[in-house]
Amino acid sequence: MNALQKYQNKNIAIYGLGITGISAARVLKKLKARIFCWDDNKNTRKKVKNLKINKFWLSKNLIDNIVISPGIDINKCKIKNYLKKNSKKIITDLDLFFELNKNALIISITGTNGKSTTCKIIEKILRTAGYNAITVGNIGNPILSFKKNKKKTFFILEVSSYQLQYSRLFRSKHAAILNISPDHLERHKNISNYTEIKSKIFFAQNNKDYSYINSSNNYSKVIKSIFKLNKLKSKLISVNKESCEFLLKKINNNYFKSKGNIENLAFAYKIIKKFKINDKVVLKALTKFNGLPHRQELVFNSNKFICVNDSKATSFEASLQSLSNYKRIYWILGGLPKKNDRFHLKDVSKNVVKAYVIGKKTNFFVKNIKNHIPYKKSHNIKTAISDILKDVRKIKDTKFTVLFSPAAASYDQFKNFEDRGNYFKKIVKRILTKLNV
Repeated sequence: MNALQKYQNKNIAIYGLGITGISAARVLKKLKARIFCWDDNKNTRKKVKNLKINKFWLSKNLIDNIVISPGIDINKCKIKNYLKKNSKKIITDLDLFFELNKNALIISITGTNGKSTTCKIIEKILRTAGYNAITVGNIGNPILSFKKNKKKTFFILEVSSYQLQYSRLFRSKHAAILNISPDHLERHKNISNYTEIKSKIFFAQNNKDYSYINSSNNYSKVIKSIFKLNKLKSKLISVNKESCEFLLKKINNNYFKSKGNIENLAFAYKIIKKFKINDKVVLKALTKFNGLPHRQELVFNSNKFICVNDSKATSFEASLQSLSNYKRIYWILGGLPKKNDRFHLKDVSKNVVKAYVIGKKTNFFVKNIKNHIPYKKSHNIKTAISDILKDVRKIKDTKFTVLFSPAAASYDQFKNFEDRGNYFKKIVKRILTKLNV
């Protein structure tokens, strides 16, 4: 049964009218389903046009499926009792995407850190090799927003734990869990739940599919113990950084010198080799790979210092990559801390000259760093940069690094990590222009 046959004339509820919900509604309208939309936010409802906004479906048993947006936690939302009672009817944008593209080759990437970069590395290599490859999903535009074309397409999906949590139908030919560290625990409660949700990406596969797991990540052992309880059907492939060492010796690209990006490359290489792509093509693609904004993005480089925008680092584990990668660091951090996040600074404190704490939760960060690193409460990005400039005036010979790697979510002062990173770049440019640097 194709998607049109399955959803035509069906009653479908869309709960959550962000970009994911709107894209799902548009797709289902084309499939000739009867759509009923709702969002708990009154202002959001007012902005939506050309869609039927009502929640009559809550009181009547007329709904065949409920498409729930990834950001909704059914344990905390206003209609949690209804959703729990009708949990078997819940599907996600991932499920709809799969049903529309069952014959396409789907590569899905999940994990705590490195998802976007790994997706883009794979995309770059596949395109260099002549394939029609598109990266979609949690990386930017919703997966249902792309325009179809007649060419055979390789879809590379960045998949979040929020999407996987309620997914029931989604399956991919190649699925990778890059790494696991504590994240999103305000939603998933504990690391065990978080890990189990991530592992769903493997258990949806069949015996013709491939699963890729990090051989050195501590939580990979937890996933393997889950395998014992639920037999894995796919072919399991272990990935380690050593598998791409020979590539690193030949790549002329500083982007692949950091530990995190080497790990990302190892996964990308394991996956693309299943398509028998020549290593010369791989090297050509990697040499031209520029990386992504807000992920150890070099904003300024001179003989005296460099500025690095690592706004995507929303946990300490994510910041750890940058703290390991640079020397003589003046570190700007802070924001909304992740639940149960722990700072292990023993191996990197020697790299940090001083930390500048910003955001509304400064006490949390001070508590975690005060016994390891000199610090100052700067409260905001602009003040932090000014404080750094005051502290480095006497430095003459040693090159230093201004590192903006918050180790926290952005929502206390910004809309998202992109907004935060762009503001940092704007302030850096403005100050450096004034100083005529």
